Amino acid sequence: MTTTAATSIVADYAARAALKVVAPHTHRSPLLHFLFTFGPFGLFLVSIIDSSFVPLPIPGITDIMLVLMAARHANWFVLVLVASAGSAIGGYLSYRVGQSGGMAFLEKRVPPRIFKLVREWMEHHAILAVAIPALLPPPMPLSPFVLAAGALKMSKRKFLWAFILSRTARHFIAVGLGLYYGRHILRLWNQLSEKYATTLLIVTWSVILVSCAIAFWQLYKASKTVGSSHDLAPDVTAAGS
Repeated sequence: MTTTAATSIVADYAARAALKVVAPHTHRSPLLHFLFTFGPFGLFLVSIIDSSFVPLPIPGITDIMLVLMAARHANWFVLVLVASAGSAIGGYLSYRVGQSGGMAFLEKRVPPRIFKLVREWMEHHAILAVAIPALLPPPMPLSPFVLAAGALKMSKRKFLWAFILSRTARHFIAVGLGLYYGRHILRLWNQLSEKYATTLLIVTWSVILVSCAIAFWQLYKASKTVGSSHDLAPDVTAAGS
């Protein structure tokens, strides 16, 4: 056997081996492909709305995206940083809306029974009232406590520290689940998306994008509305820490 022939055989064998290694990590699901084309930018937008007082139709969508992206071996530090930055913006916008609109704005959006509970917690355990809802997943409500933090004039510094740290801890947990159970999660996701890829693709991102557009518009309108009546709002006793 000539040297040229031997080299050709070795090269062909190496190429086949490389294909076997790469193939298992190539996801054929068009749903996954489309989902991850949005990358950190999509995660950032969704996390802003997910942490605001305007709820998304899919509760905990930020956590779902973090788990899936971490399972795909994306940079976990970047994922947590982007999601936490978006959450901080969404939470602060809602805090400002509550601060400007006062308790009257909160009463319009929260049922009386929950309103009473939220107010009591904010008056006696303000930091915990922000930190616990920010940390726990759905169905734990978040927006009433964020709005109440602003309406009851909780310190902005205390609010941001409690909210951002709790939200970041939650994002670390979601990323950890994605890293630890990534292979099983992706296998299940691929099986589901192979059967319903087109339907899931259209429904998932249509809901997310439309919801984000509506939520940003509502945030804008709310900030304008409460801003115009800020001077007329009565002062409220500051929340305790």
